[in-house]
This record gives sequence, C-alpha cells and structure tokens, in this order.
Amino acid sequence: MVAVYLDVCCLNRPFDDWMQERVRLEGDSVLSILERVRRGEWQLIASEAIAVELEKMRNLEKKASS
Repeated sequence: MVAVYLDVCCLNRPFDDWMQERVRLEGDSVLSILERVRRGEWQLIASEAIAVELEKMRNLEKKASS
C-alpha cells in the first residue's frame, strides 16, 4: 500500500481560488490523492504537526473542512 503525507498547505489547496492554473492543478491533485485514500488504495499518514497547524488556522471554513 502507498503511504502519503500531506501537510496543511496541501490539505488546504482545494479551498483556494482555482483561477490560476497552478492552483487548480494542485487542488485537483490533492483531491485525487484523497479519493484514493477514501477508497482504501492509499494510506494517509498524519502527524502532531498537522494538528498543531490546524489549531492555529484563522480561516474557520478551511479548518472545518480539513
């Protein structure tokens, strides 16, 4: 099984403005990775650093979705 680690920047990318091609491609890539995790094909690795970063987030919409 493939194990992947996504930092908070990656996890937030789908919620950014997709008007820029780079942001759209990155956001779509993150969603594709998360879909593979959801289907059980890949395993998402978490860390305490992610929990700490999420606690510091000011954008509550992004925080609720991460």
